[in-house]
Amino acid sequence: MTVETLMREEIMEGGLAGEPPRTIQWSSVFAGALAASAMSFILIGFGVAVGLGVSSASPSWRDASAALALLSGLYLIIQAIVSFGFGGYVAGRTTRSEPTLATIEDDGERRDGLHGLTAWALAVLAGAALLALLGAAAIDRSPMRSSASNTSAAEPLLSYELDKLFRAPRRAPNTDLREARAEAGRILMTSSSHSGVAPDDRTYLVQQVAAVTGLAAPDAEKRVDALIADAKTAINRARRNSIIVAFSVAAATLIGAAVAWAAAVAGGRHRDGEPLPNWMASANRFHRNPRAMPVP
Repeated sequence: MTVETLMREEIMEGGLAGEPPRTIQWSSVFAGALAASAMSFILIGFGVAVGLGVSSASPSWRDASAALALLSGLYLIIQAIVSFGFGGYVAGRTTRSEPTLATIEDDGERRDGLHGLTAWALAVLAGAALLALLGAAAIDRSPMRSSASNTSAAEPLLSYELDKLFRAPRRAPNTDLREARAEAGRILMTSSSHSGVAPDDRTYLVQQVAAVTGLAAPDAEKRVDALIADAKTAINRARRNSIIVAFSVAAATLIGAAVAWAAAVAGGRHRDGEPLPNWMASANRFHRNPRAMPVP
């Protein structure tokens, strides 16, 4: 009984009771998040400058091929690897080491990796919040919010098709086509559905085009059929690009988490003057401290 009591007291005094609390150093986390955000802004800005984008407000987006969309998605993943790797390394390198974990390799790596992962999460949340604010501001300044009856989700996507649909050589100077364009846009949006444009909607659209443009019924019918096919192609292309963007963003974010963890572990190792772990041994050639290198 006495031996067991002494062992419990020793464990409480030198073990769990004497171990300092392990907390996250938020200064290192914020430094890593800022470094990742800055690097991501630079790389994304470069990609936009050279034309690596799967969506654009310019009408030239219609000429974007599937190869360009895939290349843009791949570049998004690469920039996430570089950005989050840089941010994770900064977070791990600037984290103060714990003396109590100096002899426990796994705990030290786990602590540095958690700092890199926290910096990754903070950078992702900051980027999402910034995009949400920019999107809300763009929507509030949009001229399409003038009235509910004139608002159509098809206007930014099918604006060129709607221009061609109601194109006329002569038109009264004060003709307001906003309501007609909005209604026609909502009809054209149904062209990508399984059933396509309903026959009564097609007939109504032919009547509207003939009334606005002054075309004969056969010519108006040909124009409507051609624009329905063009609208379906444009919607399918936009849907394809949206899928590529969503997949690329998700893949880049998840890969960035793993890269941030590994980079933070590498930063912690370089901070302590130690070689990289075995699963990162290929990068040990860049280590500058020969005393820390393992002896073969």
